[in-house]
Amino acid sequence: MEGKSYQRFPRVKIREMRHDYLKFELRDTNASVANALRRVMIAEVPTVAIDLVEIEINSSVLNDEFIAHRLGLIPLTSDRAMSMRFSRDCDACDGDGQCEYCSVEFHLRARCHSDQTLDVTSKELLSSDHTVVPVDFSDASGYEASEQRGIIIVKLRRGQELRLRAIARKGIGKDHAKWSPAATVTFMYEPDIRINEEMMETLSLEEKTAWVDSSPTKVFEIDPNTGKVVVVDPEAYTYDDEVIKKAEAMGKPGLVDITAKEDCFIFTVESTGAIKASQLLLNAIEILKQKLDAVRLSEDTVEADDQFGELGAHMRGG
Repeated sequence: MEGKSYQRFPRVKIREMRHDYLKFELRDTNASVANALRRVMIAEVPTVAIDLVEIEINSSVLNDEFIAHRLGLIPLTSDRAMSMRFSRDCDACDGDGQCEYCSVEFHLRARCHSDQTLDVTSKELLSSDHTVVPVDFSDASGYEASEQRGIIIVKLRRGQELRLRAIARKGIGKDHAKWSPAATVTFMYEPDIRINEEMMETLSLEEKTAWVDSSPTKVFEIDPNTGKVVVVDPEAYTYDDEVIKKAEAMGKPGLVDITAKEDCFIFTVESTGAIKASQLLLNAIEILKQKLDAVRLSEDTVEADDQFGELGAHMRGG
């Protein structure tokens, strides 16, 4: 008897997309796949971040380790991170992590010559690769150009100086949070809300209003033309059960039935700016596919060992 196939074909539908924000639907799959995708986006999509700092001169109020830590947390544009090598696997520099294939070099030189405090920011980091630079968070609306200075690293007073060299390398969030490309990734089950229309018609307008207002979020409203309670935003429901408790308190259990669609998920993704939110999703899917291929290959290897024993292990070099 042939085994039952559980193969499914997940679908993704983009709802809203900006440079650093993405909202999409994931359908025809289960929670394990949705959570795997979420975890890969947070912890396994590679980016580039400063990993080594050599301080030449530092007469600021912050010690060397503090400045090195702040530099590491500055997000860098990482569009080519997927094609870069991990420093530990780079054969061009024997794992030293200081070559063009696995690293990017930065320099910073700043000195305060006036009585006014000097803000040393990420914009003053000079990169050896124009494709890997500090992310620009400046907003042209409502701010003067002089205020669009980037992320503050340290503040200097007259006579104080900071001079350093930094090496940025490829990494993943599982190793350190500075390599995580995601500010936040969340998903929720899509709710399925069904109102018992016959029972709802037995309520007065005041009772309907009280029931609608019991929801902490604006999920329901009363149609001004028909007087019926309608669902206006099912995704605003937070699974708090307040409307269900209100219905029971009114002596109307079963007034509304709310269930979660177990194969439909709504994702919200916010990027740190290192890569676009849309590219973050694509990279995560590619990495997830590679992981599944690795699992499939390992299963085939186990089957080969069972069939050929020591011969199969010897053929793999084991």
